[in-house]
Amino acid sequence: MTDPIVLAEGLNKSFGDTRALRGLDLGVPEGTICGVLGPNGAGKTTAVRILATLSAPDAGHARVAGYDVVRQAGRVRERIGLAGQFAAVDEKLTGRANLRMFGRLCHLPRREAHRRADDLLERFGLADAADRRVAGYSGGMRRRLDLITCLIQRPDVLFLDEPTTGLDPRSRTEIWDAVRALVADGTTVLLTTQYLDEADRLADDIAVVDHGRVIATGAPDELKAAIGDSLDVVLEDPGALRPAASVLHGLAGTDPTMTGADRLSVPLPGGAFRLADVVRELDRAGVVAADVRLRRPTLDEVFLRLTDSLAAPFADSEESVR
Repeated sequence: MTDPIVLAEGLNKSFGDTRALRGLDLGVPEGTICGVLGPNGAGKTTAVRILATLSAPDAGHARVAGYDVVRQAGRVRERIGLAGQFAAVDEKLTGRANLRMFGRLCHLPRREAHRRADDLLERFGLADAADRRVAGYSGGMRRRLDLITCLIQRPDVLFLDEPTTGLDPRSRTEIWDAVRALVADGTTVLLTTQYLDEADRLADDIAVVDHGRVIATGAPDELKAAIGDSLDVVLEDPGALRPAASVLHGLAGTDPTMTGADRLSVPLPGGAFRLADVVRELDRAGVVAADVRLRRPTLDEVFLRLTDSLAAPFADSEESVR
């Protein structure tokens, strides 16, 4: 196996009395999308800033594209692109002029900067708007333009820090398509996001960060499987909630939660469950189920479970009923 193209080992970073990173470890294989998830203040942006050479760690080390981010920062910068949370383009210029300017700032010859700008505008669906001032672009168009400015020098690694924040669903989908196209061409992407559906759809691997450490890694399906399935039951009679909850507790060994006036859900321990056995046990207790099904957890549930916050978003709508 080849070494990860992005490698962080034992990164520590403090700002005064605040410890942003506490021994963060991360490895990203070449040609993949790694989604970095975590609550606000978990250390995601601090980690990206260190990997992009914008900040130095207090301890630990990191390498990007084979170069040390502190001792060989110049070499790292030649091989990366970075798009922050807000578009960093000049609204007074046209889209084409923005890209040509970035090409010159990257020391491309004038002719190459112009050719590269034209190619990127065509490829990412902005050719028709290339000669309009960016001030008239939609939010999604601005983010796409900001994204492709990072591609002028063909980076090996692209860091995207919450690239779709504030965008409407259509614009988010456009950014997702653009990111997939980059990876198809061989660019490695490290993506921080608070949209878990974004990570679920885009990422080959996910790293969950909390309190300055990576607390879990794996493909989205692997993380979901590690949490385990849930058993969801819809009752014919809402008055049967308590006897139904008792049955589910006996099967799973865990108190179920009430997810609606006539609905219960309980996480299942490892091992297979036959739905017929569940229905039979409910029937013995005199409980009629309108629906019984196994459900793979969403990435939202995985994230909340891993960061010890599972109950918070459901506090107003779910309760233990045993």
